[in-house]
Amino acid sequence: MKLKNKVAIVTGASEGIGKATAKALAEAGARVVLAARHADDLEEVKKEIEANGGEAIVAATDVTDLNQVEAMAQIALDTYGTIDILVNDAGLMPLSYMKNRHLDEWEKMVDVNLKGILKTVYAVLPTMTKNKSGHIVNMASIDGRVMYRGGAVYGATKAAVIALSEGLRMELSPDFNIRITTIEPGTVNTDLREAVTDKELLNDMDWGKDEPKLEPEDIANSIIYALTLPNRANVNEILLKPSGKQ
Repeated sequence: MKLKNKVAIVTGASEGIGKATAKALAEAGARVVLAARHADDLEEVKKEIEANGGEAIVAATDVTDLNQVEAMAQIALDTYGTIDILVNDAGLMPLSYMKNRHLDEWEKMVDVNLKGILKTVYAVLPTMTKNKSGHIVNMASIDGRVMYRGGAVYGATKAAVIALSEGLRMELSPDFNIRITTIEPGTVNTDLREAVTDKELLNDMDWGKDEPKLEPEDIANSIIYALTLPNRANVNEILLKPSGKQ
């Protein structure tokens, strides 16, 4: 129970890595604010957490909408009085070839994967800077470091998250004791790829059943590791690849 009574907001908490992280945080003793667009899905996660003796509340939130994001932070403050941890997991991955011009999807990735983080950080900073304490975990990807055909825009958003996290750390850690951690997973067993609509790319990709993958719980455990180290230690980045991949 190393995170007992800590207040943690998790975006993208309705499924995949976000859901696994929310459950792991609750198991570690944190009081979790579950944020995602679909309240019904969040209610199911809340029930699972409470069935295991944890504590959670639901804050239906679209991270592209600043009003909703600020309302999410206010729900945390009204319920628990503070915000100690922010895990930015909300994200989209509709890969596509640039020549096929999926502009709407490109813009949505920027809005969610990058601007969504800017909005959540904006919303929690007043509390964390006042407390001179906090931990922000940003979900990037190995795709922010290793580019491939079809991943230009997604990789660009994740490279931006890595750079943003470094800048946040430089400004916030020395002055306000706010730790920043970037998580950079390889392939994870989630439904992110189901958002791909580019038929040419889908035809080209070799996503076989035997492809090595991490599980969402692997990523959640890495986040718990970073969060539970002593305050003197800041895990800047964690890059995870599935065993069996180069």
